[in-house]
Amino acid sequence: MKRAFVTGAAAGLGRAISDRLIDEGWKVVGHDRDEGEHVAIRADLVWRDAVDQALGEAIAAGPFDLVVLNAGISATGRFETIPAEAHSQVLAVNAEAPIVLANGLVRSGSLNDGAHLVFVSSLSHFVGYPGAASYAASKSAIAIYARSIRKPMKRRGFSVTLACPGPMRTTQAARHAPPDARAEKRMTAEAAARSILKAALARRFLVVPGVSNRAFSLFGRFAPGLATRVMRKIIYDKFDRSVW
Repeated sequence: MKRAFVTGAAAGLGRAISDRLIDEGWKVVGHDRDEGEHVAIRADLVWRDAVDQALGEAIAAGPFDLVVLNAGISATGRFETIPAEAHSQVLAVNAEAPIVLANGLVRSGSLNDGAHLVFVSSLSHFVGYPGAASYAASKSAIAIYARSIRKPMKRRGFSVTLACPGPMRTTQAARHAPPDARAEKRMTAEAAARSILKAALARRFLVVPGVSNRAFSLFGRFAPGLATRVMRKIIYDKFDRSVW
């Protein structure tokens, strides 16, 4: 039985990825700060000692054929109204924790030959995210990290996949969305999970789930200024509160 380690497995994309893997016969060791059906390791990745705890428990539960570093948090609203601590926590969970976990799993020999590493970034890596600057910064940081370790990992026999999903129909997305956002227009977590796992197991590096999201990522790369203005209009200008 192949084994997978999935962070942020209690809900949303992490839950959808875990469900799909289990349906396909995988053993899933899930992590989250909250309780959940697939959660075997509970730790709040805001704190470094909790990251180290999660790493130790994951090493004990391995080795793994697939690691999906998905756990993430956000802070949205007017940048200056969000406390510095909230920005620091976003960077800790979204960027520092997956780097520490990936490094620790590789160094400890907790990946089987031919294993796959998946880093979950965001569509914001290509288009920016006015109103969630620290979130966008953290997701771009992990994207650049994934690109940087791709070749070294390949020499070790591991593949790296960078997943950049757009907004999804999840509780977290709803919590951080502007008040008039239409959830039915967002991609489901299940559809994103299918796309990400298909790419990872095929050893593709980049996956942007959804045709419209792929189009918007190209828009952001070729017309970054205009894409940022569009994002500001549809998101930042509509925020009526700050959430973290």
